[in-house]
Amino acid sequence: MSLVRWAPNHILSGSDMTRSWLDPTLYPFEPRFMTVDGERLHYLDEGEGDPILFIHGTPTWSFLWRDFIKELRGTHRCIAPDHLGFGLSDKPAAANYTPQAHAERLALFIETLDLENFTLVVHDFGGPIGLSYALKRPEAVRSLFIMNTWLWSNEGNKTIERANGLLKGPVGNFLYKRLNFSARVLLKAGFADKTKLTKELHAHYLKPFDSPAKRSAPHALAKALTASNDWYASLWEQRYILNRLPMTIAWGMKDSFFPPAHLERWQEAFPNATVTRFEDAGHFLQEEVTDGLIQTLKDSLNS
Repeated sequence: MSLVRWAPNHILSGSDMTRSWLDPTLYPFEPRFMTVDGERLHYLDEGEGDPILFIHGTPTWSFLWRDFIKELRGTHRCIAPDHLGFGLSDKPAAANYTPQAHAERLALFIETLDLENFTLVVHDFGGPIGLSYALKRPEAVRSLFIMNTWLWSNEGNKTIERANGLLKGPVGNFLYKRLNFSARVLLKAGFADKTKLTKELHAHYLKPFDSPAKRSAPHALAKALTASNDWYASLWEQRYILNRLPMTIAWGMKDSFFPPAHLERWQEAFPNATVTRFEDAGHFLQEEVTDGLIQTLKDSLNS
């Protein structure tokens, strides 16, 4: 994959890039775009102060971090990119959507913005995608804030391997491309309290994938749960590097995708990490326990 370093004149902003379905009371931010290999990546860059970089997974986008940014932009510079294929970024059908490719694009994004001494906040696929940068350049990262994610090979995880066997074939292609399975079904399944996912909020996760042509990225990441096992394993082998960094782990304990056993593995590897458990939250704890999670992040920033 050939990636082109971004330049300042590739940064766009303004109302011409907004989407009519976006509720400005929920997402009152200035859209910004960068171009890489002819494709636009959308991101938010709000506030001033010590930077916080928010990295989403699938099928979410920077909308997931909206309340965090509203709360923290008065004291911090809050930056939240949409991976290629997600949110308001371009969604070319034939792009490389492996987590490795997302990690390469993220590294260029960070270097172009010249980010240093930032807090890295990761969730879901944002874990391996974002932490890969912390492993390469730990001196650039001030601290880590980790939520319901992983950093190791899924080989031997029978649940994931069985699901992945289905998702790789024509059935998976139909579910993801035709039915928008990731945003329509799996997103909702990730909530312990389904009432937290209102129709209005759900619409903001569905709309970025409003046609089959725009759904390649979530399907690619689903297949990458096992297809990228060697890459995950290579990251986990370097986990000792992360011991240099202050780490906070916040976990939704009713997550059916990343159950408490995943948290235990993190704790075994990083016994000095500060851990906060949200007993009644599922995978998308940003939506279910917003205030408590923001306070946990604030506490970590002030420690």
